[in-house]
Amino acid sequence: MKKNNVIGWIAIAAVMFGFMFYQSKQIEKQQKVRFQQDSIARVQLLEQQKRDSLEKARIDSLIAIGELPDPALAQAAKEEAPAPVEEKTAAPVVAQTASQAEGGESQLVTLSNDKLEVVFTTKGAQPYSAKLKGYTNYDKSDLYIFNSATYEGANLYNVRVFAGDLVNTKDFEFQVVSSTDSSVVMRLPFLNGGYIEQKYTLAKDSYIVDNKLSFINLDIPKNAFSYDIDWAVLVPRMEKGYRNEVQYSKAAYRLNSEEGPKEFAKGRSQNETPGGSVSWVAYHQQFFSAIFRAKNNITLQSARVIFLSENDPARNLMACGSSFRKDFSDVTAKERVYEHEFYFGPNSYKGMKALGQGYEKTIPLGGSIIGLFTKYVIIPVFDFLDGFDFSYGIIILLMTIFIKIVVFPLAYKSFVSSAKMQILRPEVEKINAKYPKQEDAMKKQQATMALYKRAGASMMGGCLPMLLQFPVLWAMFRFFPASIELRQQPFLWAEDLSSYDSIISFNGGIPLIGDHLSLFALLMAVSMFFYTKLTGSAQMGGNDPNGKMMRYMTVYFMPVMMFFICNSLSSALSYYYLLSNIITMLETWAIRKWVVKPEDVYARLRATEGKPMPKSKWQQRLEQAQRMQQQRNGR
Repeated sequence: MKKNNVIGWIAIAAVMFGFMFYQSKQIEKQQKVRFQQDSIARVQLLEQQKRDSLEKARIDSLIAIGELPDPALAQAAKEEAPAPVEEKTAAPVVAQTASQAEGGESQLVTLSNDKLEVVFTTKGAQPYSAKLKGYTNYDKSDLYIFNSATYEGANLYNVRVFAGDLVNTKDFEFQVVSSTDSSVVMRLPFLNGGYIEQKYTLAKDSYIVDNKLSFINLDIPKNAFSYDIDWAVLVPRMEKGYRNEVQYSKAAYRLNSEEGPKEFAKGRSQNETPGGSVSWVAYHQQFFSAIFRAKNNITLQSARVIFLSENDPARNLMACGSSFRKDFSDVTAKERVYEHEFYFGPNSYKGMKALGQGYEKTIPLGGSIIGLFTKYVIIPVFDFLDGFDFSYGIIILLMTIFIKIVVFPLAYKSFVSSAKMQILRPEVEKINAKYPKQEDAMKKQQATMALYKRAGASMMGGCLPMLLQFPVLWAMFRFFPASIELRQQPFLWAEDLSSYDSIISFNGGIPLIGDHLSLFALLMAVSMFFYTKLTGSAQMGGNDPNGKMMRYMTVYFMPVMMFFICNSLSSALSYYYLLSNIITMLETWAIRKWVVKPEDVYARLRATEGKPMPKSKWQQRLEQAQRMQQQRNGR
């Protein structure tokens, strides 16, 4: 094996394992640490529920950040009020008794359309549950973005405003003023005749819930310039594989000073304190999202995501929370109205893009460069084929064939070069036998390069097809696990192409494999073994120890490692890799059988024997540099 070959194959291995193996190992390490931390946190949260009031336990179980009172408003309360302000209640200014606030029975109001059903509670005038129609969890149960009926306080939408006292809307029962199938209006009356109003509207055929927050005739002091919002969501688990679901779940927000969104908590618990004006904040499960948007922008003070452990008894995935501050547009106005909206729906690229808020930019498509290929090639082709009502397994097959056809003209010369190198292998063996000594390595390399050049082959001929595949493989690596179209779609023995297929399950986890065996991943690894054996045998043979080592790593080690990586990933991804390897082997076989023939290669060798071969500009510059180096050394 020559030095250039070693460098080339090492570069290939580094690129492949750089974006797959490293990511997989990092996630495993993070999950081990997080498992212990989340278990302790979970116990503490459950104990907190027993000790504190129901409302306090609700916030702690969601975001573990408590009440988040504003020190500036608290100080303003002390300065403006004639008597000290109690921290917990605003009963003196609100037209309801403490018993009504704390012990009154809440009323539930439901808004529903063909896509979404949202239930609101009068306790705090906030969303109580959000159920998506047309989707189910992995166990076929109803799919909720959050559900307070299952886990008390799974959603918190609390408005904090100083109006004589510090009012937390979550502490009070609102009155239903009007209710229809598409909208509900709830008010919290004050003793002076003013009120806080929350109006929610669910349009037809939409995942958007419009929210209009109104402060009418409230005694808001002149030095209270803003109101605060606490929003928290407890997202349950919805998918088959915990590892995949965590890996592709995250949070994001869009600063008004930046064009694209900023992502955080990607597969791990994390806090953010941007303190800047944002247009929206999103909490993404692998395939579904809860998004809060202020139509006139709002300041995001803090955001947090806590991923819960795989053995969480309530089967919750992540607890998310945000704290916002919104300045009053007019501090002297008696009527202040502010518009917000919620998105409770799927992470559909087309659907989110149609909303025009940039939500779709948080869907993983492979980065800025590879993402262009995904957006303008992969997704359009996928959508086009989807229109024919094929099964998704057939769509992936047709997509693979299409991609191979597109890439083939770029890879054709490399396939031909690789075929020639296979034919020339006996001649390379002769050169290796002629220069067996280590000190003759340079002569051996030069003789081999001359042989390949006379035959019209390239030493890196077999590498380029693999390099050309990397952008496509990376695009698919990001596209398939995040494509909601593949969710719960069966094909052959796989019951869900967006998750791993399992033909054998184990009671206990096995190192590197886990608790199951994926047949698609196994077949992919086998195909990769034959693919590397077929395409790499020309470059990695002979008596060269380095060549033998590289052949062992490429033919045996890489397929095994790819199996470990893909065993818990999307079965659609392993299925695509399998098809890609099979088609590439067929292309290689066809070219070697019908395009590149041994007699033609040897005829060219005989025709060029003893004749000087033209040198490339790169070779000319290299020889010139060598001569200059020799002259300097001679001095």
